[in-house]
This record gives sequence, structure tokens and C-alpha cells, in this order.
Amino acid sequence: MTAELPRRTRRRAGLAGRRPSTALALGVLGVTVVMAVVPGVLAPYDPNAIDLGASLLPPSADHLLGTDNNGRDLLSRIVHGAGISLAIGVSVVLFSAVVGGGLGLIAGFRGGWVDEVIMRITDVFLSVPYILLPMVVVVALQPSLVNTTIALAAVWWPSYARLMRGQVVSVRRRPYVDSAIVLGVPTRRILLRHVLPNAVGPVVVLATTDVGFVILASAGLGFLGLGARPPTPEWGVMTSDGLGFMLDAWWYSLFPGLAIALVVLAFTILGDDVGDRFAGGSGGRTRKVRQKWSSPASD
Repeated sequence: MTAELPRRTRRRAGLAGRRPSTALALGVLGVTVVMAVVPGVLAPYDPNAIDLGASLLPPSADHLLGTDNNGRDLLSRIVHGAGISLAIGVSVVLFSAVVGGGLGLIAGFRGGWVDEVIMRITDVFLSVPYILLPMVVVVALQPSLVNTTIALAAVWWPSYARLMRGQVVSVRRRPYVDSAIVLGVPTRRILLRHVLPNAVGPVVVLATTDVGFVILASAGLGFLGLGARPPTPEWGVMTSDGLGFMLDAWWYSLFPGLAIALVVLAFTILGDDVGDRFAGGSGGRTRKVRQKWSSPASD
């Protein structure tokens, strides 16, 4: 009974007293998910409805975030753009975690020439800047949301392959894995029951924060004119379109840019908290994971 009370106290403290910033991040992401799932609930206007008589109106009761140069309501466009950004972020990270993590799992467990081939291919991709190769791919395939997603997925998986490979190599050396191999346990069972559950933690941490980074990268491509095509309400495109009106309509670029910043920051904070939980409270886990495994030199 006496030992149970401290455990309950720690559990309540972990749920209620841990990092106010995490609660704020969850709030931001919760609102973003609602915007993505049911945009009509929060968007007061059609995001693509043009009203040239209402162009470049400042924030007001009728248009809370103002309007753009075509008279379209910015709040409505930002709300509808949330679904686009989240879809790209989640799709790219999910693909990268499954494909990259799967390749890393095979490389780390098999070793030998299999490991060498997979890691050298990974090094080739990691040697190219994250934003450069997607730009080349998008230009080759023509700018669109689908091609943006494909381009980002093509360069995002290597970090997961390298991270998973490192974790698997570490787990592979543990006695219980050697015992399972000696006893003739099928390889698939060893991987799924003994190796993967003990290696996947850092991958979850990286995936959590990477959703925000993918959103930032996709917005960057949109900003450069290599993402969504008009009149799609994509945050990066909206920010770029407003640059020419900064002196007369500051709200045009400010609010889409603020939406990008808030969502990226929220995913970063959430990823850091997830990393703390996996690492037993050591701060900055997410940043350390990415710094360690995004460089070919860490092999």
C-alpha cells in the first residue's frame, strides 16, 4: 500500500504536470486535425470563391484573417490547407518509416553483403541535401501535390534505414536473440517478437517530429513554385503569393506562415516529449536522434 502511493503520485504527475509546452503542442495539433478532417466546420467561406470587390481586405469581423488579392477568405484557405499539409506529412513519414525501417531491419539483422549494399545506397541518398533532390524530382515530374509527396518520400527514408539498422545491430548482440537463433526459432518470429519491439522506439521518436519537418519541406517547395498548383490552398503557396503585397497587406503572408511555424513547432515539441518518455527523461532526444543518424559518417 505504501509503495503504491508514490507510483500513483508519479503517474498523476506524469499526466498532469509534465511540460505545459506539450499540452499546448497537443492543443495546436488537435485544432489542426479538426481543420483537416472537417474543414467546413471552421471555414466560413468557400476557400476558392473569388470576390475581386473584397480583395486585400484587412482582418475584420467578416474576414477574421483578411482576404487575398482575389478576395478569397484567408481563414477558410488556411483551414482547408491544413488537410493538405497533414496528408503530405503523414504519408511521407509513414512511407519512410515502413520502407526505410524495413530495409534497416534487414540490413542490421542479416549483416554481410546485404548490410553493405543497403547502407551504401542509403549513403548516396544521405549525401544529397534534403531539399535539392526533391526539387529535381518535382521539376522532372511536373509540380503537383502528388509529385511533391513522391519527391519527399524518395529522400526521407534513408534516415529511418540507418537509424533502424543501428538499433537492430545493438539488439542483435543481446543474449536472448542468440539463444533464440540457437534454439532454431524462425527468423521472422525473432524479428517480429524479439528484435523489432526493442528497436522501434527511436524510430517512433523520429517519425513524430519528422511530420513537422516534412510539412516545412513541402511548404518550401510550394513557396518556390514547385508544389501545389493554383487555386489549391496550400500554405507554402499562400505565403509565396503574399510576398508581393507585404507592404500593403501584411496579413496575406503572415498568417499562412504562422500556421506552418506553429504546426512544425508543435510536432517538434511533441517529438521531444515522446523521446523523453522512451529515454527515461533525457531532454533533446529527438534532436540527438536526427543529428546522429542523418549523416553517412555515423556508420
